[in-house]
Amino acid sequence: MIEITNKIYYVGVNDRNKNLFEGLWPLPNGVSYNSYLLVDDKVCLIDTVEVDFFTQYLENIHEVIGDRPVDYLVINHMEPDHSGSIALVKKYYPEIQIIGNKKTFSMMQGFYGVQGNEIEVKNGDTLSLGSIELQFVLTPMVHWPETMVTLCNNPATAEEGTVLFSGDAFGCFGALNGGVIDEQINCDNYWLEMVRYYSNIVGKYGTPVQQALKKLAGVKLAYICTTHGPVWHQYIERVIGEYDRMSKYETEEGIVICYGTMYGNTERMAEQIARAASEAGIKNIIVYNVSKSHHSYILRDVFRYKALIVGAPTYNTALYHEMEVLLSELAGKDIKNHYIGWFGSHGWASKAVGKIQEWNENRLKYEAVGVPVDMKQAMNADVREQCAALGRAMAERLIADR
Repeated sequence: MIEITNKIYYVGVNDRNKNLFEGLWPLPNGVSYNSYLLVDDKVCLIDTVEVDFFTQYLENIHEVIGDRPVDYLVINHMEPDHSGSIALVKKYYPEIQIIGNKKTFSMMQGFYGVQGNEIEVKNGDTLSLGSIELQFVLTPMVHWPETMVTLCNNPATAEEGTVLFSGDAFGCFGALNGGVIDEQINCDNYWLEMVRYYSNIVGKYGTPVQQALKKLAGVKLAYICTTHGPVWHQYIERVIGEYDRMSKYETEEGIVICYGTMYGNTERMAEQIARAASEAGIKNIIVYNVSKSHHSYILRDVFRYKALIVGAPTYNTALYHEMEVLLSELAGKDIKNHYIGWFGSHGWASKAVGKIQEWNENRLKYEAVGVPVDMKQAMNADVREQCAALGRAMAERLIADR
C-alpha cells in the first residue's frame, strides 16, 4: 500500500517489458502507468492502467480498500495506456460512475463500447467525495482533444496545497524503482527523459500547454500526480518551469549536428563542422548519425538547443532516406525559434543540399545560417574549409545572442 498523502494512494503499475512506447519511442528504462485511489466517504479512482496489467492493478486497489466498492472513476485522458482498463473496472465495479467531459464519453464508447453511469463535467465543475472536493479543469489538446486535469482539495493537507492529477502533463519515461514520490528517489535519470517524453509526444502542442499552465496559475500545488513517472512534490517548481520553457520553445545555447552517411564521406563533413564550432567557443555540441541513433533522442536535443545543422548524401536523385524522415518528423512537431545550417554530398548529381533547403523554406522555416556546403565525391581542402566556415558561422550566430 503506497500512500501519497492523506487519503490518496498510488495504485499504478510498472511496464519493464515494452520496447517501444506507442510503437515508436524506445523505453530503455521502462515506463509506469500511474493511477490513484482517493478514499473518503466516497471512493474515487483517477485514471486506469494499460489493460495487460489489470490483474496487478486490481490487486493494488484491493490492498487499499478491500471489498469496498469504488464509487467514481475520473478519466483525465482517453489514450489506451490510461483508459485501457475501463471496461474491466466497470465489470468488477458495475455501479461505478464514470466522470469525464463530453469528448471523453464519445471516445470511451468508440474504443471500448462502454456507456452508461456517466457524469459529464465542464470546466470548473466540482464533485464532493466527503471532506475531499475535486475540481475539473479542461485542457484540450494537451495532447488529445478530451484531456483534462483534476484538482483535489483536502482539508487535511490544505496548508501544504492542492493535489493535481495531471494526466499526461508533467510525465516522463522510466519505470518507478521502488519509490514513487520524487523525494524518495534519485531523479537524475528522469529529467532528460521528461524532455524526450515532452518533445516526442506533447511537443507539437506548445500553445495548448501554455493555455493549460495559465489555467493553473495561482494554484498552490503540494503534489503533481502524473500518469507516467514520479509523483512530483519536492521538484514541482522545476517541473512546471521545464514545461513552461519547452512549450515556449525556449532553448539553451548549443548545436545539434545530424548527418546521414553511406561510406563515411558525409560523416567527415560533420566532424569538421563540429570541430570548427567548438574552436569558435560553443561547448554544447551533439553529433548524431541519423541511421544509428533513434530519432526520439535527436528530437529531444533539438528541443534543448537553439541550433541545428543537418547533412546527408544524395540518394536515388533525392535526399538520403533517414534524413528525409528526420526532417519530416521535425516539421510535424512544429518546433519553432531555431537556427539551421546544412550540407550534403553527391557522387555525380547534386540533390541533397537543394532538398534540405526546400524542407526549410517550405516546412521548417528556421533562420538559415552560414553557406551550405555541397561536396562532390570526397573531402578536399576546399570542402574542409567550407565546412569549418559553416561551423564558425553557426557558433558566431549563437554567441551574438549572449
